[in-house]
Amino acid sequence: MTKYIIRRFIGLIPTLFIIITVSFFFIRLAPGGQFDRERKIPKAVQDNIERRFHLDEPLIVQYGRYMLDIMRGDLGPSFRYRDFNVNYYIFKALPPSALLGALALFLAVTLGVGVGMISAVRQNTWVDYSTMTVAIVGITVPTFVIGPVLMYIFAVKLKWLPVAGWIGDLGPAALILPVITLSFNYFAYIGRLSRASILEVLRSDYIRTAKAKGLGFPVIMFKHVLKGALLPVVSYLGPAFAAIITGSIIVEVIFRVPGLGRYFVTSALNRDYTMIMGTVIVYSVFLVFANFVVDIIYGFLDPRISYS
Repeated sequence: MTKYIIRRFIGLIPTLFIIITVSFFFIRLAPGGQFDRERKIPKAVQDNIERRFHLDEPLIVQYGRYMLDIMRGDLGPSFRYRDFNVNYYIFKALPPSALLGALALFLAVTLGVGVGMISAVRQNTWVDYSTMTVAIVGITVPTFVIGPVLMYIFAVKLKWLPVAGWIGDLGPAALILPVITLSFNYFAYIGRLSRASILEVLRSDYIRTAKAKGLGFPVIMFKHVLKGALLPVVSYLGPAFAAIITGSIIVEVIFRVPGLGRYFVTSALNRDYTMIMGTVIVYSVFLVFANFVVDIIYGFLDPRISYS
């Protein structure tokens, strides 16, 4: 098991290398440039700027220089925000995005598995139909619709929660609406996935044997059923974690969360190459690390998995 974990961890390096390489060339080869404006910059000024940022060098030389900077942990200067480098802006905005994503994923998993379990146990009853209807709504309605609706009901009409803002100004109450909005789609997917998986496990022979032995329902459900039924959910959590972080871009804009999403959007609009690359690298690290953790958890849940 230890050797497998080490091999999988080392395998993250070429994955990140490929992502960074492909992203670098795709961004640089896209039409247009970072200095394209409605009002054209004088050629002498543009030449000086390109020389300062080494943009006058061949693309392969720029790539080599950038990779060396990445190995030193330097994401480079921003072409748009001149006061600080990319590292400063990204790691200043990362904590709000990470907190929002982690809380949303925790809420989605907790409620999703709980609803899926209740729905499976009460199959074909009004409880089952009601919970799955909510899940279908969560899957079909996009985040940019759910957010404003919740904002209108609980902030504008009922005035229970703040409309928008972050913890520093409004306190913990500022987390409630964005966390619920971001988690709703994932809660719906996890709920339906949990229900289907739990129903399949409940029909297994070893569960019937456990019932025949006289084991109580809590023991059967939490010791035997959930351990096997959570495997598909755990598989989903890897990409879901990365998606919930990147998906927070819309929620951050709606609720004015000072997270990484705004830099991702503005850097794409401004063709700020280094800022785009910085956000892509951060999101990629989240993705590959989340899948790495999922692989490890998978082995603990199912000892039949081979690590040779």
